[in-house]
Amino acid sequence: MLIENLNNTIVKCQKCPRLVKFRKKISIEKRKEFINQTYWGKPITGFGDIKSKILLVGLAPAAHGGNRTGRVFTGDKSSDFLYKCLYKVKMSNQPNSTDLNDGLKLKKSYITTALKCVPPEDKPLKKELNNCFKFFDLELSHLKNLKVIIALGKIGFDACVYYFRANYDFKEKIKFGHGKIFKVSKNILLVGCYHPSPRNVNTGRLNENKMINLFKKALKLTN
Repeated sequence: MLIENLNNTIVKCQKCPRLVKFRKKISIEKRKEFINQTYWGKPITGFGDIKSKILLVGLAPAAHGGNRTGRVFTGDKSSDFLYKCLYKVKMSNQPNSTDLNDGLKLKKSYITTALKCVPPEDKPLKKELNNCFKFFDLELSHLKNLKVIIALGKIGFDACVYYFRANYDFKEKIKFGHGKIFKVSKNILLVGCYHPSPRNVNTGRLNENKMINLFKKALKLTN
């Protein structure tokens, strides 16, 4: 299956009734600042450099970010910070990600979510994650050069660990930490990373130097 065919299949998915209902609800009950915009309101696919050795993984699309714009980490403050840092290490061609037609291209990186739909309270059910893991698994199979997964946020990290426990012979007990590196399969390293959320940035838990240094470390791991 070509990646384009996989993405078309993802966008049409209706498998989780709770998620289908919630993503549609968000697209009708819009945030005030986006009231005149048409929300995407469907599952979100990954995008980027399919030959990349680095994959960035978030838990799920943001309610008024990816669920609105139709692209993961696009159109919110988390994406503003993330792409500013990716641009500074030459992993993207521009420092912003605002909409599907903004000209953004990723270099040496691919980005996706473990869960393709926005879940209520950012808390997916295990059944929903398991449903989506078939897509995540196919995405990984297309990334034939993959060496490093950067998990954005603890809940994104936990989802990745859950995936590798369910699909690979991975039994080690590991704990999330920014910049911590774990071998989760024969060929793949998992790197923990604080989520680029306004809360983490505003409190100083995460800043540009920390994020840029982590991306530089990930790039070195691919050599």
